[in-house]
Amino acid sequence: MTIFEWIRNREIRGHVTFSVEELKQAFQEKSYETIKSELARLAKKGYVSSVYRGFYVVVPVQYQLNGVVPPTYYIDWLMQYVGKPYYLSLLSAAAMHGASHQAVMVTQVTTVAPRIKYSSKNPLLNWNYRKQIPEGLLMTKNAEMGVVRYSNLELTAVDLVQFADHVGGYQRVATVLAELVEAMDVEKVANVVPYTTIATLQRLGYMLEYVLEEKEKANILFSMLKERKPWNSILLRNGRPKNEASQSNRWCVNGNVEIEIDEL
Repeated sequence: MTIFEWIRNREIRGHVTFSVEELKQAFQEKSYETIKSELARLAKKGYVSSVYRGFYVVVPVQYQLNGVVPPTYYIDWLMQYVGKPYYLSLLSAAAMHGASHQAVMVTQVTTVAPRIKYSSKNPLLNWNYRKQIPEGLLMTKNAEMGVVRYSNLELTAVDLVQFADHVGGYQRVATVLAELVEAMDVEKVANVVPYTTIATLQRLGYMLEYVLEEKEKANILFSMLKERKPWNSILLRNGRPKNEASQSNRWCVNGNVEIEIDEL
């Protein structure tokens, strides 16, 4: 059996990814250099693609023309290979919940430290890190092959605020939240509290009340968090000067950046 035949036999059984280590085990009579050379030949023909160091995906026919396989096609298998929990997050998760206004060209994935060594061969993956993955706040969805895991709506909203710099700032965050807020159950944010900071929730409350004009939802969040007072006075955007003209508010947030929601 050739390496191509081995890959093909796996593919027709639904195994569309493989590692170099698996090939070395299957072809112990072949040298590592021979295996690498054969993989390079198959990659040049557009049949397989290296999406992570030592990890390959079989390129399906529909993607062979441009040779780019979307990460949602293989991300679950990749993270099993890496040995880390994960979820699609931020703008990628927002898209799963129906936010389409702010499309993202990369797939944003949250996992745990230590940091994954970046592969220049796969610029379509953007990594974000947490100390702990909130398994109970994740959802799964059937993908083109296999499944993907992604944050529920409330965790997505909190993540967008907490990691605003990863998505282009609060202007973009506000526009995405405007698409999601109607379906957002603020009472479920209580489940996110152990995985975020009070400062993040202060900023979320401020944005709900003064940017998105969702006073009722802001009230629910405030009632949920008021027992955790006193809060520190914080800036909406760290690293920017304090806005002396910003009015005091119950969230103790200084609105030091102007936010206007893009037209939806």
